[in-house]
Amino acid sequence: MVLLKAVILIGGSQKGTRFRPLSLDIPKPLFPVAGLPVIQHHIEACTSVEGLQEILLIGYYPITQIQGFINDMQNQYHVNIRYLQEFTALGTAGGIYHFRDQIRLGNPSAFFVMNGDVCADFPLVDLYKFHKHSGPACIATILTTEATRQQSLNYGCMVTDKSTSEVRHYVEKPSSYVSALINCGTYCFSVDIFQIIGEIFHMKQDDYLKGNGNGNGNGNGAKEAGYIQLEQEVLAPLAATGKLFAFQTTNWWSQLKTAGAAIYANKHYLELYRAKKPERLSQSILSAAGDNQSAKCRIINDVYVHPSATIHPTAVLGPNVSIGPEVTIGPGVRIRESIVLAKATIEDHSLILHSIIGQNSHVGRWARIEGTPSDPDPNKPFAKMENPPLFNENGRLNPSITILGCSVSVPSEMVLLNTIVLPNKELSRSFKNEIIL
Repeated sequence: MVLLKAVILIGGSQKGTRFRPLSLDIPKPLFPVAGLPVIQHHIEACTSVEGLQEILLIGYYPITQIQGFINDMQNQYHVNIRYLQEFTALGTAGGIYHFRDQIRLGNPSAFFVMNGDVCADFPLVDLYKFHKHSGPACIATILTTEATRQQSLNYGCMVTDKSTSEVRHYVEKPSSYVSALINCGTYCFSVDIFQIIGEIFHMKQDDYLKGNGNGNGNGNGAKEAGYIQLEQEVLAPLAATGKLFAFQTTNWWSQLKTAGAAIYANKHYLELYRAKKPERLSQSILSAAGDNQSAKCRIINDVYVHPSATIHPTAVLGPNVSIGPEVTIGPGVRIRESIVLAKATIEDHSLILHSIIGQNSHVGRWARIEGTPSDPDPNKPFAKMENPPLFNENGRLNPSITILGCSVSVPSEMVLLNTIVLPNKELSRSFKNEIIL
């Protein structure tokens, strides 16, 4: 019988700084996209793989922030899910190696590793089949996709043998063009990978003990010996050894580095619902508002609405909108290309475009909350999301979606354009192209 496992790398609170202010009150891996926490989409993909019996989350968030989610997932998917908390950040390979005994327990045939900050239509079944049929020498298989020539410089790039798909050359974020084939941050490994990572670990430990490492005598040496980057220290040396292969997918894939990327991922996960889980999409909403209990608000595909949300029948939602639990949306409200988080209130005739409304936030009547779309260029084949910094070279805020952190209050008739508002703010006027601290 085939036994498979999956490891989801979720990082910690020191990561995801470009996702602020959304990650200030919700751990980034649990941020809801298309109505589900980001890594629940990973878990769903894993449960579709026959023989996969355990999912391990590895990161350094406090367990109190993760345990409730794990309990919910175990009850929902009936698969064993555990959180393994790192004592410190160990890198993408260091955490896997630190918990190698937990991963190897039960002698799995292979295991998946998935970065928690990617969103995709994960082809895990096909990835495993490819890995298995690549022969006994295959230790690691990378899920890959194609990017534009310029964008490829922002990712791990590889050159492969066209007949066998063996990786001949691998470079992480090269300084010049190598290949348009990029690493998707999703892998299938044989347990033999631990021997390779172990050799790297012991070499770094020996260097530290001999005084050749970066240790400075303050106790950080153990961390530095255990900090191993999968891409640079494991995959790059494995290239051209006959042990590393690439499985290319044409499925949708994107990183989730910025809040703007969440809007883009929301759109595509909703599109996947239409194809695979249409029952999750809202065709019409029964409203508890007004006297007409059977009235329906207008839905323009694709829209997810949590069952506990209250939507007035004159509101118009969509396309590409997700509405969280206990949200209240008033008469005449128009929302498109946006995410509204739990317990937010949008009052009468307000307009929400390309924005994320935080938990417990309140938008008054006739307000306009609008951001700038950040989708990939549709005229460029294989284009991926751009993740620009907050500020451009002139110190000005780059146009982006508008974000309200949690518990933000926007007065009636105000306009917010390309604005980021940190949590717990009561605004008194309109803003454009600003960060409200």
